[in-house]
Amino acid sequence: MLLGIGLDNKDGHKRLTRADAFVIAGGSEETHDRLTETALKTVEDLGNRGKTLESVEPDELRDIIDKHAS
Repeated sequence: MLLGIGLDNKDGHKRLTRADAFVIAGGSEETHDRLTETALKTVEDLGNRGKTLESVEPDELRDIIDKHAS
């Protein structure tokens, strides 16, 4: 499972997004949305490659996340 944690929340709103493959917690609205989008695209990309979080090598996963985080 992927875990994303946003640390820049100043409005006091508690944000939590859960899916089968990831959990995103905290952050400002902008950060939370960006983390969620990155996680969704990462999981989608893995599926397109015929892989899962359990089967992907850490270096390849890092490269995929970096690609979608830009």
